[in-house]
Amino acid sequence: MDHSRFLSEHFELTRRYFLRAGVMGMTASQLTVNAAALTAADELAQASPKAHTKPDKGGVRPDPYFTPAEDFRDVSRGKPLPHALSDDQKTAVGLTRETWQLEVISDPDNPAKIGKPLTKADGTALDFKGLLKLSETHAVRFPKVMTCLNLGCPLGMGLWEGVPLREIIWLTKPRENLRRVFYYGYHNDDPTQMFRSSLPIGRVLEDPFDLPPVILCYKLNGEWLDCERGGPVRVVVPEAYGFKSIKWLSHIVLTNLAHANDTYAEQNNDVESPLKTFAATMTIPKEVKAGEAIMVSGYAQVGISGLSKVQVSIESSAVERPENDPYFTAAPWIDAELLAAPQNWAALSDGKIPQQTHGFDAAGAPKTWPLRLTNAHWAAVMPRLAAGEYTFRCRTIDEQGHAQPMPRPFRKSGHAAIESIRITVTE
Repeated sequence: MDHSRFLSEHFELTRRYFLRAGVMGMTASQLTVNAAALTAADELAQASPKAHTKPDKGGVRPDPYFTPAEDFRDVSRGKPLPHALSDDQKTAVGLTRETWQLEVISDPDNPAKIGKPLTKADGTALDFKGLLKLSETHAVRFPKVMTCLNLGCPLGMGLWEGVPLREIIWLTKPRENLRRVFYYGYHNDDPTQMFRSSLPIGRVLEDPFDLPPVILCYKLNGEWLDCERGGPVRVVVPEAYGFKSIKWLSHIVLTNLAHANDTYAEQNNDVESPLKTFAATMTIPKEVKAGEAIMVSGYAQVGISGLSKVQVSIESSAVERPENDPYFTAAPWIDAELLAAPQNWAALSDGKIPQQTHGFDAAGAPKTWPLRLTNAHWAAVMPRLAAGEYTFRCRTIDEQGHAQPMPRPFRKSGHAAIESIRITVTE
């Protein structure tokens, strides 16, 4: 992946910050990207007294604020991967805008009462033309970071556009016994490859806490959703991890089932856990001279609980950590600076936010900053240190005052581990 566009943007933001902070003479080489920050995170043993030890594959991979579609990290499932099929094969199985069809039916095992199922057999399945017709009056767009539940790194950040799922459900004229919706996409006509997710009907029909709606998505960053990103149509659930946003959507099932039936639940994952707030480094020196300023920067994922601040700490590695402080609450934390929103929204065709985008005003400026369910930049200048070995850490404080990894430190409910990085200060 080419990170040059994002690193250029990030460098400009941090350069202005460091100049204001009085750190002169900074060059690009002084802000070296931590190699570990370009790999997916192994999960830290968050409850262990030794949790400050940096894992072998620790860190996160940086992404631009709006990631170009071709730069998204791909964790697709399928053998073969659906987006790897030939053009003729995609046409035959409905993975093109011209041939896509969506069936919306009642669950035969736990039936919901609906008046009008949408099926291919009856010629009533929703096609792409019908979806775009709905978009004329119901289209919505919002920014969202796409993150895997079990990885401490973003897959990409996009501006997603589509039609609220509820508009399609209302087409079926539901009457009663509808408690949940589950859905799945094309899976090579092999039942063993099906990957299914689900949502309570209340979340689909209503948008709590000023969240955007769950959508049937057909555009990413203003362009048609390509097959590798789940096109022609995928689900996008704003506050959820990636496994809820099923690609290559083909079926929606309305059910009276009372519990989640996600495929991911079978692997001991918390399938109802929304995005968490956490911080990660992007640029940090591995070695500095005694008395030199230590310039660090990174990004924060802004989860469902929002973000009030990012904090950083650096302390001697020779100091033994207290065994009863697995989350580093006693570390010498200081506030970093949350950097301003980008002036140019890279990856969008004209660098501007379209009108009527959730979270933005008419002029294309964010109504609040940072935006929930997205990423934000941060930077800090650490205290000048004597020679020795040190450990750097960063964490978030959410809008409720919870310090990372709280309030949900559990590994299977999403990454929130505190990153630990060694720095050498030489004479």
